[in-house]
Amino acid sequence: MIDRDDTYYLNLVLSGDTAAFSYLVERYSDMVYSLVLKMLKNETDAEDLTQEIFISVYKSLDKFRGNSKFSTWIYRITYNKAISKLRKSNRIVLSEVEKAADMEDYDEEAQHAPASTDEQLQQLEAALQALPDDEQVLIMLYYYENESVEAIASITKLSESNVKVKLFRIRKKLKEVLERQNSITMPVIH
Repeated sequence: MIDRDDTYYLNLVLSGDTAAFSYLVERYSDMVYSLVLKMLKNETDAEDLTQEIFISVYKSLDKFRGNSKFSTWIYRITYNKAISKLRKSNRIVLSEVEKAADMEDYDEEAQHAPASTDEQLQQLEAALQALPDDEQVLIMLYYYENESVEAIASITKLSESNVKVKLFRIRKKLKEVLERQNSITMPVIH
C-alpha cells in the first residue's frame, strides 16, 4: 500500500470521498487519545472525547487552511476540547504541595535504596503526575510526541518564548521533586 500524505486524504474527503477520513482517524487516533488521557486521566472520558474530537475534525475539515501541519491542527482542536471538558467538569486539582506530600508517603528504607530503571521510570511518572495538567501537556507534547516549540506554541496559543520558559521551569520543578524524593537525578535536558 502506498503511504500518502495527509493532504491527499484531505482532498479526497473534501471532494466527497468520506471513507478516506478513516485513514486520518487511524493515523491520528492514538495521538489524540493519549493527549486526552493525559489531560483527563480517565479512560472512558478519554475515549468519548476522542470520538467527539474526530467528529469535530470531520465537520471542520473545510476550515483547515494548511498554514500548519495537519497534526498540529488536530492537536490544537484536541487541546482546546480537553481544556473545555476539564473546565466544564469543574475538576478539582490537588495543589502541587499536596501531591508531593502524597508521593513522599512511601517506606523510608526504599527512599535510600538505589532505584532500578523501572523504579526510576515510575518515580519520574509520579513526578509528572504531580504537575498541573497544562504543564503535563507541554512535557508530553515536547518529549513524548516530539513536537517542536513552534508547534506547541501553535497548539497552545502561547508564544514560542513562553513555551521555552515554561518547559525550562517545568524541568526545574521536576528535578526538585525528584531530588526531594532522593531517588533519581534528572539528566540535563536542553
